[in-house]
Amino acid sequence: MALPRNLRLHRDPHARLLATLFLTLASSALGAPGSDAQAGRERIAEAATAIEPKVIEWRRDIHQNPELGNREHRTAKKVADHLRSLGIEVTSGVAHTGVVGVLRGGKPGPVVALRADMDALPVTEQVDLPFASHVTAEYAGQQVGVMHACGHDNHVAILMGAAEVLAAMRDELPGTVKLIFQPAEEGPPPGERGGAALMIEEGVLEDPTPDAIFGLHVGPAPGGSLGYRAGGAMAAADALTITVRGRQTHGSSPWAGVDPIIVSAQIMTALQLIPSRQLDVTAAPAVVTIGSIHGGVRGNIIPDDVVLTGTIRTFDREMRDDLLERIERTAEKIAESAGATAEVTITPYAPVTYNDPELTRRMIPTLEWAAGPDQVAEQPRIMGSEDFSYFQEKVPGFYFWLGVNEEGVGLGEAAPNHSPYFFANEDALIVGLRAMAGVAWDYLNGLP
Repeated sequence: MALPRNLRLHRDPHARLLATLFLTLASSALGAPGSDAQAGRERIAEAATAIEPKVIEWRRDIHQNPELGNREHRTAKKVADHLRSLGIEVTSGVAHTGVVGVLRGGKPGPVVALRADMDALPVTEQVDLPFASHVTAEYAGQQVGVMHACGHDNHVAILMGAAEVLAAMRDELPGTVKLIFQPAEEGPPPGERGGAALMIEEGVLEDPTPDAIFGLHVGPAPGGSLGYRAGGAMAAADALTITVRGRQTHGSSPWAGVDPIIVSAQIMTALQLIPSRQLDVTAAPAVVTIGSIHGGVRGNIIPDDVVLTGTIRTFDREMRDDLLERIERTAEKIAESAGATAEVTITPYAPVTYNDPELTRRMIPTLEWAAGPDQVAEQPRIMGSEDFSYFQEKVPGFYFWLGVNEEGVGLGEAAPNHSPYFFANEDALIVGLRAMAGVAWDYLNGLP
């Protein structure tokens, strides 16, 4: 079967040779690391080119066989088998299905961690691919389609490739590389625990403890570009549930009961006024979104209760505390004014994704080496969230973004993450592979 144009990879060996030569010249132009470190970069570039077809094969297999959070059994086995084949120490079953590999270098030095998330989303794929997902599973009591709509299949394949590249260089590695394959980044199933916080609780950052941790995320930006931001890069996120309880009655006689649907509508409107009228959003942005509302079974019955669920995004800790207090007070007082009650439950998902400024500064030359200087840029804050932030609370961390749009498709022109139409151009994966292996190598070698 012929692949679509945007899936045909550039296999011209002369083009690959020119690309490797460009990276070598770019490294010299970007500021000369020592000869040993420079030789390491050249080996990474050559090895990345050599194993690129394997990385793409892994990515397609994982994409076609996605698994929801805390259920990544097949993916975890694939990862663990690969790491063991490289002679890497492997621990499985961390935080349910997580896999941790420890690659000990031949020379003494610091410890660096690289992380990839493995879980897919309850989304039915709409992209016409020969390796599209047709998987279904149960989520929250419903049968759903399952898709790597956030691109975690790419993250896993890239880190598997980085493990292979670095394992081949173990004798020259001045230190240790910890490879963290994390389940349930999107959040565990209802009633379960999981993700980065549980991995940390179960000792993923111990024995050995990393001196720094790195991760990347693919997204709808120009293919092969790399984006970064020092300091607060992605928002903190809290899950919001508001249960409004009224008193059921016939729809023709609303005065005989208390209508929780009307009260819920008033609460939803009032919540939008908090960021726009009560918070100083010039200091830091904040968002309150209600994503679902459930209540009632018939058009002529006013129900007893309505449940609203949503998300809260913030960048400032004091503003977050103030916002959460205002949300609770607003919901409760509006309900009380109508003779109803409102129970507000706020569940933290993740703190701010905070890139250590000094670590970010150090790694920018590595990104420029991996992608080319004109393909690396600082980007604005993102209101999306990442539980990689839990790792960053424990050790200095740097989280960056890899653009995976098709050629000629610019920023904001492609389907976003979490869309059933999300698509990743595989030609960009080699840039992510060079970047992930490169940040580990450069950090251990004390570059730049």
